[in-house]
Amino acid sequence: MPPLKILLTDFAWPDSAIETELCASAGVDLTIAPEADETTLIQYAENVDAIVTCWAHVTKDVIAASAGRCKVVTRMGIGLDNIDVDYCSAHHIPVTNVPDYCLQEVAEHTLASIFTLGRQLATFHQRTKQGDYQRDVSPPIRRIQGQTLGIVGLGNIGQTVASMAQAVGLHVLGSRRDMNKSVPGVTLVPLQELLVASDYVSLHLPLTDDNQQMISGPEFALMKNTAFLINTARGGLVDHNALAEALQQNIIAGAALDVQNPEPPDLTMPPFNDPRVIISPHTAFVSEESLHDLRYRSIENTLNILLGKPGTNIVNQHAL
Repeated sequence: MPPLKILLTDFAWPDSAIETELCASAGVDLTIAPEADETTLIQYAENVDAIVTCWAHVTKDVIAASAGRCKVVTRMGIGLDNIDVDYCSAHHIPVTNVPDYCLQEVAEHTLASIFTLGRQLATFHQRTKQGDYQRDVSPPIRRIQGQTLGIVGLGNIGQTVASMAQAVGLHVLGSRRDMNKSVPGVTLVPLQELLVASDYVSLHLPLTDDNQQMISGPEFALMKNTAFLINTARGGLVDHNALAEALQQNIIAGAALDVQNPEPPDLTMPPFNDPRVIISPHTAFVSEESLHDLRYRSIENTLNILLGKPGTNIVNQHAL
């Protein structure tokens, strides 16, 4: 009987040593796609027993190319918007993710963004590097302690952000799908009320068909002209054209974007070239510790399911 085969569609780290070692130890073949486009993935998914993906889009055609052999699709991450979960559910294929691997990292990145924006560090850095040594800045710097952070989405990451924010003296508002689920220290309010009251608005929710560009012109119009937007979740949650317009008209004060749509964006275009916008290349999840955790847990869980052992974090268990 030929060995089981796993297709790794893509990865966001320098090498695949961890993945290769784990698969070899289990006697399972690991195939790595040379490109992450759909045509290539369909070719390489032929007769595979599992598909492991980071950011590549695993469409129904990619999964179907396994000719019924695929027993699990694994996301090396949290969000599932790049996997056709409905197709997997209809064909009784478990879909797994790692929902708790980078909570601390994303929360730290969010808090770092709040302090960088609030203390105008990026503005001062740009000026001083150009020989401009002055303190005047708009909007004026305010003490961060006592200001209000509005968190949209209170899953594992959102709750970690809330806890860290409270520790540095921020008042925390929250908005979530189920407003009956309370979070310690967080005042739950409707989204519109959160936008009106917050000095910082931070997004921590998955991208779905229902929330595409949920932060757009009307939402920016509700925000304070001294407020900042932070997005470490998914680029598609924000209407970037509307953000560019809001910045041009001084409707809000700035933004920190770790995620964009598309990635990478055209950095010569607004809002990405606006000096009031901090851009990072989708790095909020990154640390040596988080990546090691993610890689081991993703592959080990995939191998367990393939070898008939119990799997964890199966998001479509209801369909199995």
